[in-house]
Amino acid sequence: MTKGAPMAERALTVAAWEALFRTQVTTMRELAAEFPTELMSLNEYDVLFNISRAPGRRLRLKELNRNSLITQPSISRLIDRLTARGLVVKEPDPDDGRGTIVAITDVGFALFRRVAIQHMDAIHRNFAAALSEDELHALADLSIRARPESTRD
Repeated sequence: MTKGAPMAERALTVAAWEALFRTQVTTMRELAAEFPTELMSLNEYDVLFNISRAPGRRLRLKELNRNSLITQPSISRLIDRLTARGLVVKEPDPDDGRGTIVAITDVGFALFRRVAIQHMDAIHRNFAAALSEDELHALADLSIRARPESTRD
C-alpha cells in the first residue's frame, strides 16, 4: 500500500493496526498484573533481557538504548539502580573511550532467569489458549515483518 492508497485499503490498515494495538495493550495489562514486581520492574526486566541476549551478556549502553522499550534518560537511571543492586556492572568500552559497556552479573542473571521463567509461563498462558502453534508462528512472522526494518532482529 502506498501513500495515496484508496480509502478501503487505508481503512483495512487502520483496522488491523487498531486490533494489534488493543491486543498488545490488553495483553500487557494482563502480563503486568502477573509480573513478579517484588523482584524487579518490567523495565528492569527489559534491560536485563536485552543484556542477557548479547554476546558474553555484555552490551554497549548505546545498543541498549537502541533496543530497549524505554527512553535513554530512563535507561541511564535504571542502569544506576541495577548497578547499586549488584545486578549489572558498568565498564569503559575498550574500543571507544567515550562509550560504556553494561554487563549482567551472575547474581543479576540468576534473578533474571527466575523472573523470566515466571514471565514466560504467564505469556504462554495468555497465548497458548487463544492461538494454535501454526498461528503463533504466523503471528511471530507477521509481527517481525510489520516492524520498521531498522528494528528487526
